[in-house]
Amino acid sequence: MSNVIPFKRPSLKERHKGNTLCRNNHHKWLVVKENQFDSQQGKLVTCYRCERCGKRKNKAL
Repeated sequence: MSNVIPFKRPSLKERHKGNTLCRNNHHKWLVVKENQFDSQQGKLVTCYRCERCGKRKNKAL
């Protein structure tokens, strides 16, 4: 017979790990350093990325 290994289920804290905050629009925005400033329609734009979920947004200055 084969060996069966019991796996430990991840705890509730490990499973969600910040996704609840992002689903309720409480993102943790960080400025993207690779392309820190972008030009869009002649305006200066700063790019942000959420540290937890990876969503991106642009903000015109």
